[in-house]
Amino acid sequence: MRRILIANRGEIALRIIKTCERMGIETIAVYSDADEGLPYVKAATESVRIGEPPVVKSYLQADVIIDLAKRMGADGIHPGYGFLSENAEFAQLAEQEGITFIGPDPETIRLMGDKVASRSSMEKAGVPVVPGSTEGIETLEEALAAAGKIGYPVMLKASSGGGGIGMVKCSGEEELEKSFSSIKARAKAYFGSDGVFLEKFIKNARHIEVQVFGDRHGNIVHLFERDCSVQRRNQKVVEESPSPFLSEGTRQNLFETAIIAAKAVKYKNAGTIEFIFDEEENFYFLEMNTRLQVEHPVTEEITGIDLVEWQIRVARGEALPVNQNGITSSGHAIEFRLYAEDPVKFLPSPGKIEEFSFSEGDGIRIDSGYGKGDTVTPFYDPMIAKCIFFGDSREEALSRARSFFGKLEISGIKTNALLFKEIVDNPQFVKGNYTTAFLSKR
Repeated sequence: MRRILIANRGEIALRIIKTCERMGIETIAVYSDADEGLPYVKAATESVRIGEPPVVKSYLQADVIIDLAKRMGADGIHPGYGFLSENAEFAQLAEQEGITFIGPDPETIRLMGDKVASRSSMEKAGVPVVPGSTEGIETLEEALAAAGKIGYPVMLKASSGGGGIGMVKCSGEEELEKSFSSIKARAKAYFGSDGVFLEKFIKNARHIEVQVFGDRHGNIVHLFERDCSVQRRNQKVVEESPSPFLSEGTRQNLFETAIIAAKAVKYKNAGTIEFIFDEEENFYFLEMNTRLQVEHPVTEEITGIDLVEWQIRVARGEALPVNQNGITSSGHAIEFRLYAEDPVKFLPSPGKIEEFSFSEGDGIRIDSGYGKGDTVTPFYDPMIAKCIFFGDSREEALSRARSFFGKLEISGIKTNALLFKEIVDNPQFVKGNYTTAFLSKR
């Protein structure tokens, strides 16, 4: 693999470019009119305009991107995350054109992208799943009947959804009746399908995921867990590893279950299996993300492994470089997602970044797609940077985060940095005593 087209933008495109440069691989960046001046566009070997700012006219144009890859001589496509990363048709089209898709097989993407089908496949493999509907729900009447059997509260979810989009908690019939049509419409708009299903809502839950990796030689390993329980509106805000919640016995059981799940679908490349935990440490399969995760730097920091490099090596047919016994974890890493966001209303707040300066040093990693003078536009996710802190202990990682956010200078736009200052000093967070409801009042 000599030339890779990156079908994405911003910080993840820049992250992939850095690994490719180290591996001696040329990169092709694509950009919309809104992104023309961003750092990743300048960092790639070559950069090509892909279209107008709206995603449907740029980053979601699968056929245009494939045609461009062919014309530019790319022999691989890395989809990053979001956009086309979990689009089975895109992956299949690339393979049909002789271009290696850096991710799992299209069949696996298709199976795990359907939340109802993936739940069924996990049940057959003996993996515990959250109690819920066994089939997709078409009508409100079906939803009400299913919820009555499951018992309120329930979560109404898009069958093809992900990333916290297209889901809502319903505490009773009235809320389910009000939410049903809007969630189906949102699912159609974001994922191209209005399919929905129901799951039992688990109170005081922890959301913990396992990074898995498979190659084309039948090898599958895990790279430990990430605790993603600090969420707002069902979207992750803070991620860390190891989880301060798990007992060692439960942790090992979790890893074994994740491997069973990955083997059940003969998984290849990078993937993440997400679980929900109740207060007694019982855990249930939620979904599998068939791509690199936003929070992958957490795993890289505790293992010392470049996950993007592994993705590329596996995609070109190589075996995993080490077996399970060769993968070790040390220290503690925490990631905070810095957004261009109104700190009161918690809504996107685009604009030009007039100042962006921060402290650097040991145990501090900043993955950002923007710099001073760049503009965060309203067309895409408003994440400015991922701020990752590593230490020999959780206390040391938190100390570095506390110092960093105390010195961070960013102006011209509103951000959620103040929220992180509050979190790192929150007594319950410091103790590791938090659930998915931690930010529910914000």
